[in-house]
Amino acid sequence: MSKDLHIHWYPGHIAKAERQLKEKLNLVDVVIEVRDARIPLSSSYTNIKKLLGEKPRLLLLNKADLVDKDLLKSWVKYLKETTSCPVIVTDAKGAKDLALVVKSAVDLAEPKIQALMAKGLLRRPARAMVVGMPNVGKSSVINKLTKSSKTKIGAKAGVTRQQQWVRINPKLELLDTPGIIPTKQDDQLQAVKLAFVSSVSENAYSPEPVAQALLDLLSNNPQYLAHVQEYYKVEELTLDSIAKSRNWVLKADSLDTERTAKYVLKDFRDGRLGKFILDEMPLVEDNETSAD
Repeated sequence: MSKDLHIHWYPGHIAKAERQLKEKLNLVDVVIEVRDARIPLSSSYTNIKKLLGEKPRLLLLNKADLVDKDLLKSWVKYLKETTSCPVIVTDAKGAKDLALVVKSAVDLAEPKIQALMAKGLLRRPARAMVVGMPNVGKSSVINKLTKSSKTKIGAKAGVTRQQQWVRINPKLELLDTPGIIPTKQDDQLQAVKLAFVSSVSENAYSPEPVAQALLDLLSNNPQYLAHVQEYYKVEELTLDSIAKSRNWVLKADSLDTERTAKYVLKDFRDGRLGKFILDEMPLVEDNETSAD
């Protein structure tokens, strides 16, 4: 990875995000963790199990329309085996997965509901929240879940007033604000992958080294390489070669690599370069330390 490439983190923001997330976690029975299917490992918080504690977790691999379907099946199998969590594939375009997401969340919360009833309390709906890194699609998941049920039921007793709940069905209530898992990473390769998919603010990096890192990563896979070469009509995946092919030059006849970098990142994010998964699947023997 280029020495010029470094993602800058802001510890104060991270600490605040962690604190806010933990406050919300205390309100719910089950957590719906959303990951970006293009980076199914890199879009998960390193210490997710420690952060969530004993909360049951449902994994959603979102933006599945942007990845290879056959490869995604292998990732679903791998994540089920290594996390022991249910895994559901989803995207923003359809609602076919909606019923399965709701049922899975209710099923995961049932032991908590049973424990409350054993103490003499009346049965209540399961309470869930959606968490994930920035820009993995948390809000779109919430919108999809609440689209058919706009009934906000307000604040709960003992719960901060700003926390609003939506009754999805008689068995499930959803906290209508997402929990943002802070992008605290020590691994710069993981950090740059988060930048590829816009999970990192553009203020934290320069587009040129990030875009070139993306091109380098795609070049390492012969199948991906062929797709991108064909799209840009170039033999070498560099910002210079792409700028030349598009005739993107500045007044002094120098290549406009900054413009090129921004277009490369946008082309990838919009799915125009092809359907890719950028994480490599670890050996199953590496178990959950790899997946989480």
